[in-house]
Amino acid sequence: MGWLWAIIVGLVLGLIAKAILPGKQNIPLWLTVIFGIIGSVLGNSVATWIGVNDTKGIDWIRHLFQLIGAVVVVGVGDMLWASIRRPKQRT
Repeated sequence: MGWLWAIIVGLVLGLIAKAILPGKQNIPLWLTVIFGIIGSVLGNSVATWIGVNDTKGIDWIRHLFQLIGAVVVVGVGDMLWASIRRPKQRT
């Protein structure tokens, strides 16, 4: 059940990250989910590192770090995806 939750969180965070970033991201939905999962894992790692991963109630700070991680990963991933998919020009 943990992998299903990771996919759902990755999808939601990836879509929110795409909405936050300016311009149009040309990455497919499956890559958005993967980038969202990676950003979530990075955000959890940072929250654990600074000691705010488990608080009483809703872990707002951890969720903020997850969202920041997703925005960074989606932004960088979109640039990498565009550079890979861009047709090479012959000189």
